[in-house]
Amino acid sequence: MRFLHTSDWHLGRSFHRVSLLDAQAAFLDHLVTTAREHDVDAVLVAGDVYDRAVPPLAAVELFDQVLHRLAAAGVPTVMISGNHDSARRLGVASGLIELAGIHLRTDPAGCAGPVVLTDEHGDIALYGLPYLEPALVRDEFRTRTAGHEAVLGAAMERVRADLAQRAPGTRSVVLAHAFVAGGQPSDSERDITVGGVAAVPAGVFDGVDYTALGHLHGCQTINDRVRYSGSPLAYSFSETRHRKTMWLVELGPAGEIAAERLDCPVPRPLARIQGRLEDLLADPSLARHEQSWVEATLTDPARPAEPMARLAERFPHILNLVFAPERTDEDPLSSYAERLRDRDDHQIAEDFVTHVRGGTGPDERERAVLRSVFDDVRVGNAVREVAG
Repeated sequence: MRFLHTSDWHLGRSFHRVSLLDAQAAFLDHLVTTAREHDVDAVLVAGDVYDRAVPPLAAVELFDQVLHRLAAAGVPTVMISGNHDSARRLGVASGLIELAGIHLRTDPAGCAGPVVLTDEHGDIALYGLPYLEPALVRDEFRTRTAGHEAVLGAAMERVRADLAQRAPGTRSVVLAHAFVAGGQPSDSERDITVGGVAAVPAGVFDGVDYTALGHLHGCQTINDRVRYSGSPLAYSFSETRHRKTMWLVELGPAGEIAAERLDCPVPRPLARIQGRLEDLLADPSLARHEQSWVEATLTDPARPAEPMARLAERFPHILNLVFAPERTDEDPLSSYAERLRDRDDHQIAEDFVTHVRGGTGPDERERAVLRSVFDDVRVGNAVREVAG
């Protein structure tokens, strides 16, 4: 059986205030065309269909159009909600939509109820695990702790229990939206850290022939059976080096996996350039970026006059300007920036406590309080999105 694995469409999202609706429409055209040309048996969408809980009308229209086109093409589609989606909104009328071959899985309680497809070798059970916010689904899964590993592990126990009751030789696919250990994040994913821990081990998905992951925006292979498709478009300049693709997955009669990356359309390449303003304006090697979306980092010791306007004369699609003046190692601003580099909110908060106490950091109880506060804020935001 042949699947097309994609995720993280983020319909309605812009790129540094530039609308991406046309680019997203072009991707969805490409998706439908690819599904037809490769004669896929199903399309898998592993969450973050929309960019926010209440998407703009134009994004909803794109979603509606692609569902109609996939249904008209006779391509079954299995789709889960991600952490950016409102699960309840996305799941409205899912029972009726299912009659057209579009299977929306947005209710955590239904994670062990698969979509069953059949080929000449037997049944394939496809299980959709929507994004599981630990604090909101802990009671459903009766876990002792409210963490990603605990709730995903409990959901997978239900999946394996259902699979064990099916005919011998039934193959299995799981769709999940999570941060799995070994994955490389980018700047455009929303933080899902709980208690200072974001990642879950890939072993959570043991016993399944293929796990189609969403959440991280770079296409990547955790292992042969656990993969991220990544987002079809770049949503931050940290994705400049990403190759945006979908996975074409062949599931063999005994669960063998063969996967091929299929490129997505690129609306405009991304470029990050760095240097002094006059050098960026004159450097002939940068000519290849003149039609790219550009992020420029200026290293001039003093901020030059009208840098954005001057850069736009050469790079008309420049979108972002960063100032990083050249500094000596002894410069206190330079050392402070280095201390903050690659540190998350929890670590920065602990560093602040250490600073105001003259070098004495928080003890374990205080660390737990800090983690709890950050988790409460994040969960509060999630609850407000669900409430709409």
